[in-house]
Amino acid sequence: MNIVGVTGSLASPSRTRALVESVLEKAGHRQPARVELIDIADFAKDLGSTVAFDQIPPVVAEAYARLAAADLIVIGTPVYKASYTGLLKHFFDLIDPKRLSGKVAILVATGGSDQHASVLEYQLRPLASFFGIATAPTAIYARDNEFLNYQLTSESIAGRIDQALSQAFSLLQEPKPVALAA
Repeated sequence: MNIVGVTGSLASPSRTRALVESVLEKAGHRQPARVELIDIADFAKDLGSTVAFDQIPPVVAEAYARLAAADLIVIGTPVYKASYTGLLKHFFDLIDPKRLSGKVAILVATGGSDQHASVLEYQLRPLASFFGIATAPTAIYARDNEFLNYQLTSESIAGRIDQALSQAFSLLQEPKPVALAA
């Protein structure tokens, strides 16, 4: 099994990265898997200057290949101006939607107040749906005050991570629909 986290934060270190890493770490302990992280901050300049599908830089193409090989994806973003980050959107804008169809995802976000939690349901879940990605019903939103020195400290968030992982692994066990021949 391949589990890949994507973090849309442009800061390093970041609470969003810490949250995605927490999910990845727990996932790796529950299921033997290859676990990887794609941190958009690592190649933000290359990604930001990419404006054509046929001119994707190698570092971005490699991130897409890792994402396409994933069984489970953890998509994480900080909330900026009531939305996910622009570079996270740009990252998903450039990938062929068919490459992610049939994947399973856990959605996570971080922000300053509970008012931003709706980003998960009203923006990230529709984005995943567009790509044909099944999402765990439990999404994870962590406020800034649930971290100390970029480490997650909230027991309730840890519980939500466990719940989301159980749901995601159940979705991965479900049989895939068989395409009918024409």
